[in-house]
Amino acid sequence: MPGSTNGSTSTKTMGVLTVGGLVMVTAYTVALGSNGWLWFGWVVLGLITLGMVVTSRST
Repeated sequence: MPGSTNGSTSTKTMGVLTVGGLVMVTAYTVALGSNGWLWFGWVVLGLITLGMVVTSRST
């Protein structure tokens, strides 16, 4: 089914963005100090990615 392939691709893309975001936020924290808004944004991105993973597995 073509729709499930697209869902899988977008879920993988979100996973890559989430991991990349974690690396960038961690590097920023090490270099310049912690920023709560960056960590909050990363947590929100992670929750959205987790929701996409759960949704794609249930269909």
